[in-house]
Amino acid sequence: MPLNHRQDKALLVLEDGSVYEGKAFAGVGEAFGEVVFNTAMTGYQEVLTDPSYTGQILLMTYPLIGSCGINDEDMEAKAIYTEAFVVREYQRYASNWRANMTLEAFLEQHGRLGIEGIDTRAVTRRIRTQGALKGGISTLTHDARELLERVRACPGLVGRDLVAGVTNPIPSAWGVSSGQEDGAPPRGGAVLRVVVLDCGVKFTILRCLERLGCEVRVVPATTTAPEILALKPDGVLLSNGPGDPAPLGYAVATVRGLLGQVPIFGICLGHQLLGQALGGSTGKLRFGHHGVNQPVKNLLTGRVEITSQNHGFVVLTDTLPAGAEVTHINLNDGTLEGLRMPSQMAFSVQYHPEAAPGPVDAHYLFEDFMQLMRDFRGTTDGAQRSGPGGTP
Repeated sequence: MPLNHRQDKALLVLEDGSVYEGKAFAGVGEAFGEVVFNTAMTGYQEVLTDPSYTGQILLMTYPLIGSCGINDEDMEAKAIYTEAFVVREYQRYASNWRANMTLEAFLEQHGRLGIEGIDTRAVTRRIRTQGALKGGISTLTHDARELLERVRACPGLVGRDLVAGVTNPIPSAWGVSSGQEDGAPPRGGAVLRVVVLDCGVKFTILRCLERLGCEVRVVPATTTAPEILALKPDGVLLSNGPGDPAPLGYAVATVRGLLGQVPIFGICLGHQLLGQALGGSTGKLRFGHHGVNQPVKNLLTGRVEITSQNHGFVVLTDTLPAGAEVTHINLNDGTLEGLRMPSQMAFSVQYHPEAAPGPVDAHYLFEDFMQLMRDFRGTTDGAQRSGPGGTP
C-alpha cells in the first residue's frame, strides 16, 4: 500500500434526495446506477466480478472490507462489473495469504470508484424502506443538488438490455474439451456436452460443470435454438446475467425453441428466461435479493436451504402456465425461487447453486442436471427420469 494513500472527498446522492459524504479510497471521477446492498461478510471479490451487477452501485452491509485482498483464483469474470463500490471502512492492508493485490489497486486497475466513510446501515435501511433507488457517486463535485439532477436523469434497470454488454460475442470451449472452437466434434464414453447460453455467466458455474466431467461450450446470448441444437448438446444451461429480463425477447425465443428438445437448467436470469419462455411474466422486486443468507424452502423435499442470491427481478408465480410446478420459494417474502416443467425436461432456480460466494446447500442441483441429461441420453439403463430435488 503506498504511503501517500489518497482520500478525496466523495458524495453519494440517492434519487430521493438523500446525501451521504465519504472519502474515495480508490479511483477518481463519477459513477451512476441503481444502489444495492449485499449482506455477505466475505467474498467481495466474487461479487465485484459478477456480471449480474452491471448497472449497479454495490454497497456492503458488513462494515470492514478489504482485509482479504484480491487473488487470482476467485475471479468470476475477467473484469469488475459493478459501477462503484461503497463500504463503511476500508481495510488498507490485505492479510490473507492468498492475496497478491489490494482491493484499492484492483478497483483502480479496472477504473472503478471505491468510497468509504459511508453509514452503510443507514443507506440499507433507506433502500429497504423506499425500495430500489438510483444513485450517483462523485469525487469531482461537492454540489449535491447538481449531482441529484444527474442521478434522476440517468437510466434505471427497467426496460434495458444489459446482457448485450456482458455476453462474450465469440463461442468458446471450457474445460474438458477446451480448444474445440468449431462445429460439434464427437466425444466418447459418458462425457456429457453442455451448451451454456452466456448472459453474463460466472466462471464458477462453468467450473462446477467441468468438475462433473462435462464438455462445456459457451455461446453468446444471441445464439439461436437451431444453432445450439446443431452442437448436439446433452443439455443447455441458461446462465445468470444482469438487469431486466423483459426486453430479452431474442433469448426467450431461443429458450422457447429448445423446450422439449433437450434438457434445460436455468440459473438466476436463466430462470427468468425459462419462466418467460413457458409463458410467464416477470416483475421488479422492491429492493432485490443480494447476499449469501437468503432462506429458500425446497417444496419437493421440505428442506430449507441457505442460498446465495443476486437479482432484482422475479418470475411472477401466478403467471405460470398449467404444468409448470413451483419447486422453491423464498421464506423472507414468498417469491418464486424455483420451477420445473417435467414435460419439457426443464427446471430452474432463481438463486446461485454454484455458491461463489456463499453456502453450498444447493450444489445438488448440478447433479440433478447431470441425471436429467443422462436420462435424456438413455445411459441410466431405463431408470425413471427424475426432476430437481430427486423427486420423479
